Amino acid sequence: MGLFRRKTTNQPPFQWRITKGCLNLILESSKSNYPQEFGALLRVDRVNKNTIIEVVLLPGTISGDSHAIFQLHMLPVDYSIVGTVHSHPSSIARPSDADLDLFSHFGKIHLIVGVSSSGTVSWKAYDFTGRDVSLEIL
Repeated sequence: MGLFRRKTTNQPPFQWRITKGCLNLILESSKSNYPQEFGALLRVDRVNKNTIIEVVLLPGTISGDSHAIFQLHMLPVDYSIVGTVHSHPSSIARPSDADLDLFSHFGKIHLIVGVSSSGTVSWKAYDFTGRDVSLEIL
């Protein structure tokens, strides 16, 4: 009879999305902050909880040549904040050990933007374990 059997559903895999305007803001902010790192938080639409629509600048965030330090104690109580974004002035959009530590403690999705000295940008999205995540641009 299965009184406590879990009901199975055929749900499609979760797909993260980002608005084109939000992604452009992230890329331009990363370029304009070069050679310092840019860092911010990601906010989703309250209705479409898989769609990143906004960047939140956290008070007290410290940017340097090789780091962006988030003052997470300044984080507002806001369940629509789902992750982080920061840039790497080295142009490599791969997470460092420090990034992986942050990912494992805060948020579900994280973007890293690689910025080169010529102004070329590349970006990549990761989950909380550091695995690549596809991100649909709307």
